[in-house]
Amino acid sequence: MRPLIVLTGPTAVGKTALSIGLAERVGGEILSADSMQVYRGMDIGSAKIRPEETRGVPHHLIDVLDPHQEFNVVVFQQLCRQALEGIYERGHIPILTGGTGFYIQAVLRDIDFTENEENTEYRRELEQLAARRGPGHLHEMLAAVDPAAAEAIHAHNLKRVIRALEFYHLTGERISEHNEREAERPSPYRYCYFVLNDDRERLYRRIEERVDRMLEEGLVEEVRCLVSRGCQRDMVSMQGLGYKEILDYLAGEISLEEAVYRIKLGTRHFAKRQLTWFRREKEVIWLNKPDYGYDEGKILEAMIGHLEAAGILTQGNARGYVTAQ
Repeated sequence: MRPLIVLTGPTAVGKTALSIGLAERVGGEILSADSMQVYRGMDIGSAKIRPEETRGVPHHLIDVLDPHQEFNVVVFQQLCRQALEGIYERGHIPILTGGTGFYIQAVLRDIDFTENEENTEYRRELEQLAARRGPGHLHEMLAAVDPAAAEAIHAHNLKRVIRALEFYHLTGERISEHNEREAERPSPYRYCYFVLNDDRERLYRRIEERVDRMLEEGLVEEVRCLVSRGCQRDMVSMQGLGYKEILDYLAGEISLEEAVYRIKLGTRHFAKRQLTWFRREKEVIWLNKPDYGYDEGKILEAMIGHLEAAGILTQGNARGYVTAQ
């Protein structure tokens, strides 16, 4: 079994800096498990790492698509598999880092999505219904047939809501049950699954500070530039937190103050949903920052200990690892 390190956690908790420190210690390369950082030109709102911040650590699945291109878990899984092969060929350890739990699960469990058929006609009906009555109506439809899926999928995530309804229509099975069954698949990797966490109030403060920093760095101008390039609110890329709210502001529908308030509130809710997802995952190693006195060095040492115990790193040699065949 080949090695894989997962480092995740709620948004703004500090995954990026820790992942780079870990990669430097173990000779790793980073795979971004983020649904927005794949898009070119969407840098500020996605909190994308700057080239000068990587400290020479290779990063993958960042800036690989244009905003008008479709991106979903299947595309992510395919791109991730390709990147993984290159990392293993170079004799390095892949570190899957980001906050999209479903994407991480898809790679970690090697979930098979090919069996899911599609029904274009039914999907078009749902899209037309959403256009007439709003995405909330479809979310209510989903809650009626699959409450667990409705709880896991935000009402604004129209693509996933439609996919869940389409899956139920085609198979008669709830997609939440299907996903739960797939999540039980054994992993083809020898892995450690780390979740970095912090006290709620401190995390929320970091979220608010991050949003304020995005505005200072030019988030409004970034969205205005995307609009000038033809990006519209019905695109998957423009449904991301920070982008859809600024679009509403630029359209004159809300004030900038209201847009900022919605971004902060939505991001806090997103962080809560992320933590709910991670708590449901099995074999997770929680790294609570207060337990380590917010000392990144101590957190890294704890991670190294877990990686050695799992056989991912050779005892006493953090830059060498055992690759089981």
